[in-house]
Amino acid sequence: MIIGTAGHIDHGKTTLVRALTGVETDRLKEEKARGISIELGYAYAPLPNGDVLGIIDVPGHEKFVHTMAAGAVGIDHALLVVAADDGVMPQTLEHLEILQLLGIRQGTVALTKVDRVLPERIQDVRDEITAILSVTALAGSPIFETAAAQPGAPGVQALRAHLGVQAQLMPPRPRDGLFRLAVDRVFTLPGQGTVVTGTVFSGRVAVGDSLVHSASGQTVRVRSIHAQNQAAEQGVAGQRCALNLAGIAKDDIQRGDWIADGRVLQATDRIDIRLHLLAEAPPMAQWTPVHVHLGTQRGTAHVALLQDQPIEPGTEVRAQLVLDAPVFTVPGDRLVLRNAQASRTIAGGLVLDPYAPARKRRSPERSATLDALEHLVATHDATPLVAQAAHGLPLSQLQRLTGRSLDGITLAGTQRIALADWDALLVDAQRLAHLQAQVLDTITRFHDKYPDEPGINAARLRRMAWPGLVHAQHDMLWRAIIDQLLQSQQLASSGAWLHRPGHSVQLSAAEQALAEQLLPRLQDGRFDPPWVRDLARDTGSGEEVVRQLLRKLARQGLLFQVVKDLFYTAANMDQLATIVQDLAATTPHGEVEARAFRDATQLGRKRAIQIIECFDRLGYTRRVRDAHVLRPDAQWHPQV
Repeated sequence: MIIGTAGHIDHGKTTLVRALTGVETDRLKEEKARGISIELGYAYAPLPNGDVLGIIDVPGHEKFVHTMAAGAVGIDHALLVVAADDGVMPQTLEHLEILQLLGIRQGTVALTKVDRVLPERIQDVRDEITAILSVTALAGSPIFETAAAQPGAPGVQALRAHLGVQAQLMPPRPRDGLFRLAVDRVFTLPGQGTVVTGTVFSGRVAVGDSLVHSASGQTVRVRSIHAQNQAAEQGVAGQRCALNLAGIAKDDIQRGDWIADGRVLQATDRIDIRLHLLAEAPPMAQWTPVHVHLGTQRGTAHVALLQDQPIEPGTEVRAQLVLDAPVFTVPGDRLVLRNAQASRTIAGGLVLDPYAPARKRRSPERSATLDALEHLVATHDATPLVAQAAHGLPLSQLQRLTGRSLDGITLAGTQRIALADWDALLVDAQRLAHLQAQVLDTITRFHDKYPDEPGINAARLRRMAWPGLVHAQHDMLWRAIIDQLLQSQQLASSGAWLHRPGHSVQLSAAEQALAEQLLPRLQDGRFDPPWVRDLARDTGSGEEVVRQLLRKLARQGLLFQVVKDLFYTAANMDQLATIVQDLAATTPHGEVEARAFRDATQLGRKRAIQIIECFDRLGYTRRVRDAHVLRPDAQWHPQV
């Protein structure tokens, strides 16, 4: 269990920690000279069952509330310290508010300096504390009277015994998440190198593991671990750990950074939160500037309202934080907001979506997604969130949102589509059926409007069925849907054309007879077929008759018109498409240059350019500067 102190300056927090553990947490020369805590202090006390109690001692001065917030993050149990002579003071209340906003639900009160006052005063302060706590989650917390500075430290032994019992009763935190440690201190040790300390928010880490430093993206290796101030082979969620890291210098790390599993790290500057505005705070208007304490990081942001009216004091609503510098967070993380002057705490929040959009943030669809994210935070059930993702949710993104490894995950009513590397796209089965219906409806309407067209190429069909969807994850979803429709024979293909099964362009008897003369000549011409004028001459037909028939055959998918009056058979275009694909596979970025295509086909440069530009029009390739690349969402289906 990790305990965090809280309380006003000079109420005896550091003295009490020293009496409890024997450790002096004021390390800095300035702290010793001024007699106040400026930085976070750490102390540990062994328990009878072999566990170790960790205590974080925080500053009480109002100027160092940001440091207190960094120390309070990740604690399990609050030790609220109130001096009997002063009673409850401003920083007592602010620290208590911060504890509430961070979701701390267990606590103990140490009433210090009881040797300095009369019994009547002690009772008055006890009553005051009880009344204040009665409206908080710490209501009913036991109060221990102590005089830690006196010989024998009266009351401390009973307090220590109580905290030990609480530690043994507290269930361990779940350890199945991806590892995250919030850095609150960094230093070097002679002969060992860089050491970071912090609270493990989730997961576990072992000696030899490779992790990632959030701010720089550098990979670091764990040389050794101290968990709860003891050498260990691993550290787990709920412990304070010191990690000796290889691969990074001390100056590259600062408080507020994360050392974590790379799968859970993605920088963001917009987060949607459930915001609780304190009752004593002023109303919060659109674009209110705030200081944000998230993890051990301190930054600035503006509040973007998701409602028309200002946020009223004492209420809880959804809002968006637009941050001035990137942060790393996951749904369920808690944060504290202070005013623009950083002089008082005004609100807290629960992270819902770390990757919030800048547009359409008030739409009904967005509200439904936030409902699903709140459900995810409360229950760890991702099914509603996947169901809300109109075009699927990448497994990698779901891992970042849950903070858990999801290899092999199965969700009821969800289909898994493989993406690049290990990733996959999770798609709700009903939405997938809806997307398939959109494709089929689009191609059916196309056939009704253009009955003499053989079909539509995949790129154009996608633009018509899914306008505006150009993200890489949509490429894989599109391919999967087309493949499924082809396999189920709800869709058919002829070369570059996709069409409904049974759709064809009909020929008259005379056209069929002439086609039987023209098609072999075009096939025999291979990559340099005869022109319309040559075909008309060889068959004794009029040029316009030949031209119109060849266009009709092209609409059937049997021919492709490369330029005016020059037609290639589907079989020959299949070979040319294979050449393009093979050339693309030999270049670093999949680009095909006209000269390389010319050499591979043994054609002239002009004809090579005409053919590859035809592939551009068909949606098989696209031009990028002086080269052509395969479209990721297009597939060439050879004629059978």
